[in-house]
Amino acid sequence: MSQLDYKIYGNDLQYVQFTLAAGQEVIAEQGAMMFIDQDIATDAILGDGSASAFGAIGRFVNAIKRSFTGESMFSSHYQNNASYPQRVAIAAPGPGEIVAINLDEQGGSIICQKGAYLAGEKGQKIQIAFQKRVRVGLFGGEGFIMQKISGHGTVFIHASGALRQVALGSVDALRVDTGCLVGMSSSVRYDIKYTGKLKTSLFGGEGLFYATVSGPGHVWMQSLPLSRLSKVLMTAAISGRGQGSIWGKLYLVGFVIFVIVSLFLERS
Repeated sequence: MSQLDYKIYGNDLQYVQFTLAAGQEVIAEQGAMMFIDQDIATDAILGDGSASAFGAIGRFVNAIKRSFTGESMFSSHYQNNASYPQRVAIAAPGPGEIVAINLDEQGGSIICQKGAYLAGEKGQKIQIAFQKRVRVGLFGGEGFIMQKISGHGTVFIHASGALRQVALGSVDALRVDTGCLVGMSSSVRYDIKYTGKLKTSLFGGEGLFYATVSGPGHVWMQSLPLSRLSKVLMTAAISGRGQGSIWGKLYLVGFVIFVIVSLFLERS
């Protein structure tokens, strides 16, 4: 399989452009297309398009499982049917950054928050990753289900706000806000810890729990989770802070409703 040729454009509102060689394919989340060249063939495939030992029934069951990870049951498939290079552009679902991760460098798989997947090479699988500890599932911010992306080649995930990648050694660990954790290597250990002080929990604004990630492996973090953004916008709408007129307040309320509905549709 030839290496995927791509380039990420933009700062806060990004898109990734693939230049596909003759016969080359790419898979993307449903509804993420920005533009394609005229000789690109498009198709909607069930799940991630991977084969199943149980045939069509197995693919349907895998697609249902995929929906629990925050992705659509169907994916968009793009293939270059021309004898010369053709372009496919895939846009991010919201403000933030697109990060390209080489699965071969991560041991063949990574664990991500629900809905993080944007695009990747054909043959990559998106599966359910269950939290093994009850407290992680209850207080980890992502529930009991995350998504495991496995396979070969490069996968593209989306993070809200600014992105930070940290490489952890075997004795390294980080404390992370539960909503800021985007993805991690399969070798990284993930747990939830109590903040330790009642006063900090009640008045510190960071909640009762934080996530701990321990190496070895890589961790990807986002600076502005969508849940935090929607909370800030809702607070501003209710208080009317920064709005000098009733029309400005109504506009802000409408925008907040739009963000919340978009967030719900993206995660559903």
